[in-house]
Amino acid sequence: MSRDGIAELARRRGFLWLSFEIYGGAAGFYDYGPLGAMLKRRVEEAWRNFYLKEGFYEIETTNVAPGEIFEASGHLESFTDRAVVCKHCKSFFRVSEGVDVHEKCPECGGELESAGEFNLMFQTRIGVPKGERDEEAQKKSEGYLRPETAQGIFLNFQRLLRFNRDKLPFGVIQIGKAYRNEISPRKSLIRLREFTMAEAEVFVVPGEKNDHPRFDEVKDRKLWFVPNDGEEGEKSVEEAVRSGIIANEYLGYHIAKVEEFLERIGIPQDKLRFRQHRQDEMAHYARDCWDAEFFSDRYGWMEIVGVADRGDYDLSSHASHSNTDMGVHVQMQAREGEAEKAKVIPHVIEPSYGIDRIIYALLESSFYEEQVGKEKRKVLRFKNEIAPIIAAVFPLLNRDELKNKAREVFQQLRNESIFVEYDDSGSIGRRYRRQDEIGTPYCITIDYETLEDDTVTIRERDTMKQVRVPIGEVKDVLVVAL
Repeated sequence: MSRDGIAELARRRGFLWLSFEIYGGAAGFYDYGPLGAMLKRRVEEAWRNFYLKEGFYEIETTNVAPGEIFEASGHLESFTDRAVVCKHCKSFFRVSEGVDVHEKCPECGGELESAGEFNLMFQTRIGVPKGERDEEAQKKSEGYLRPETAQGIFLNFQRLLRFNRDKLPFGVIQIGKAYRNEISPRKSLIRLREFTMAEAEVFVVPGEKNDHPRFDEVKDRKLWFVPNDGEEGEKSVEEAVRSGIIANEYLGYHIAKVEEFLERIGIPQDKLRFRQHRQDEMAHYARDCWDAEFFSDRYGWMEIVGVADRGDYDLSSHASHSNTDMGVHVQMQAREGEAEKAKVIPHVIEPSYGIDRIIYALLESSFYEEQVGKEKRKVLRFKNEIAPIIAAVFPLLNRDELKNKAREVFQQLRNESIFVEYDDSGSIGRRYRRQDEIGTPYCITIDYETLEDDTVTIRERDTMKQVRVPIGEVKDVLVVAL
C-alpha cells in the first residue's frame, strides 16, 4: 500500500484521527476513532492475558509524580535529546534522527546549528506553592508527567514483595499513558508526545539470572539477531545466550516471549528482528537492551518493543534517595554446599511495548490488495483475536422481513457478548467490501431461506468461502474462531 494509503484508510474508516483537527492539529498527538479504539483495546487485552498467564499481576499507578521521583530515577539529568535548529525557518530536529549540524534543513534547505540538550519530560505543578518566592516550596511543587510507567512499580516494590510472600522472582505488569515532549514528532504513531505503554517488570535474584525455570520452553525459538559488535543472523535463543550475545537466560526468555506475542497478534516473523543497543544509545538505567524492530515499508526498521536488563539501578537509586530498604533476604548456596541467607537488591528485566507503534505495524502488515473480477478488493487481515468487529450481520435485501430477522440475529449475538455489527446500507457486495476493509473476519447473511429453515450463510473474509449453518450454531462458530 502507498505511504498515504494507510493514513487515508485509517482516517476514513475511523481508526486514527489527528487530534485537535478543527484547530489545525498538533504534532505528536492522535485520537483513536471507534474502530481504532476497539483495535487498541483488543491488543491491550491480548497483551494482558499473555502476561497474566506468565503468573504476573497487574497494577495501576499515577501519571503524575513529584520531581524528586525523577531526580532519583535519573530522568531529570539523563532523559534528554540533542537538537539542531534551522537558522532560516527555525524548525527543530533531533540529532538522533540522522540530522546533524553539518547537514541542511530537511524542511527548507537552510543552515542548521546546534540547539543543545532538551529534557523530554512535561513539567507541571502539584498544588499551589505556599510562597512564590520560597525556592524550596517551588521545588517541592514541581511535578512531571511520567515518561514511562515503570517508576510507579519500583516505588511500590516493598508492598509488591509482601504481596508475593517475600519470594523472588515475580513479575508485575502495567498498561498506561506515558508522555515525552518530543522535539520533532513527524512520523504518525511512530513518535508521539502522548502514547500508551505496556510494561512488565520482572524482579529476580542477581545470581539467578541464568537459571530461568521455563527457559527450555523458548530455547529452540529462532530469531534474527543484530548484536552491536558482531555479525547479524538467525540463531536459536539458546545459542544466543550460551554464546554471550544475550547476557542471561532471563533476558533471552523475555526476548523470545516478545517475539511470540507479536507473532500471535499478527506481526509477520519475516518483518521482525532484535537489535542490541549500542553503548552510545543505551538508556542511563540499562545494563543491556534489545529492541524488537518491525520493518515498515514506509519508515524502514522501527522499534516497537524494548527488552532491557535494568540491573538494580532503579531500586538502588530509590533506596538511596528515599532512605528506604529495598533489600530482600534470599537463600544462597554456600561454598560447602549448605544454603545460607543473604540480602540482595533484586535485578529487573523489563519488556516494554509501545502499543501505538504496534497498532501502526498491524495496520501496515495486515493490509492486502487483490483483484477480484473487475474490482480491486482491499482487506485488513487482522487475526480474529484482535479484529475490532468479529462479524457483521446483513439482510440480503433491504426488505422488512429480512431486516427484522437480521436484527434479531444481531441482537442474539450481542446478548452473548460477541461484538458484531449490523449493516443494511447499499448492495450486499458493497457491504462485504466495507467489512473486508476494516478487517471483520466473518459476514453473516440472512436471506429468504433463513425465514424457512433458520439457517444463515457465513462468509469468511480471507478466502471468501461461504458455509450454511443453523442460527443456533453461529455463536459456536464465532467463539471457536476467537
